[in-house]
Amino acid sequence: MSVLDRIIDSTREDVARRSREVPLAELERHLHARSTERPFQEGLAGPGVGVIAEFKRASPSAGEIRPGATVAEIVAAYEASGAVALSVLTEERHFKGSLADLRAARAASRLPILRKDFIVEPYQVVESAVAGADAILLIVAALDDHLLADLHSQATELDLDVLVEVHDDEELRRALGVIDPDVIGINNRNLADFTVDIERTYELLTDIPAGKTVVSESGIREREQVLELERVGVDAVLVGEGLMRSPDPGLALRVLRGGESHGNGHTH
Repeated sequence: MSVLDRIIDSTREDVARRSREVPLAELERHLHARSTERPFQEGLAGPGVGVIAEFKRASPSAGEIRPGATVAEIVAAYEASGAVALSVLTEERHFKGSLADLRAARAASRLPILRKDFIVEPYQVVESAVAGADAILLIVAALDDHLLADLHSQATELDLDVLVEVHDDEELRRALGVIDPDVIGINNRNLADFTVDIERTYELLTDIPAGKTVVSESGIREREQVLELERVGVDAVLVGEGLMRSPDPGLALRVLRGGESHGNGHTH
């Protein structure tokens, strides 16, 4: 059983528990209160490569990343340092996240927020909207065609943007055939064994039709990588661990964006 399979199984258990605690009908009553003035996809469409900066407490491959991190402090630093959007990891068991982290990010920042989780149930889409997400992640490897189409359609109806994540040619072909997504994330991390290879972005990019917003995810730590991705036409990068491990996440983000050098702190 792969890491992804284990996470999906535990996610279904956790969703079942949450839906007993707060039934779907009760959750849906809170939908009218949400505001939708933070468009995620539009935020990625500016000049250059935008950075989606991620708040991430832990991962199965890295363990705990930043003990005692506070959401408000980190996301405020991201916003001040020029992130175009936030990603908040909300999976509980393997990544130590929560919807409380997402709500805290919403309260602390004006940036659009992606709920990063393993979304496999319609309940989670409603839950995302109610918690203040502006976009959700749909991982093609975790979904069959029917569920991929249903969850994507449900998200669109709730005014949630969708980052549709693929890792190989087959997943890309399925995504384009089943839902023709506007925003495609290429995950450089293999979710079967959690190895990372940034070449994955270059391999898949040539097969993505013109006009799509493309996000490269995982393994991005250096300004040179961002410049290379910009040259080939990537619109945004999603960076979590590289920023969260830095002594100064805001400074790390500015360096990644080309705003400051490590040496002297001068902007150029």
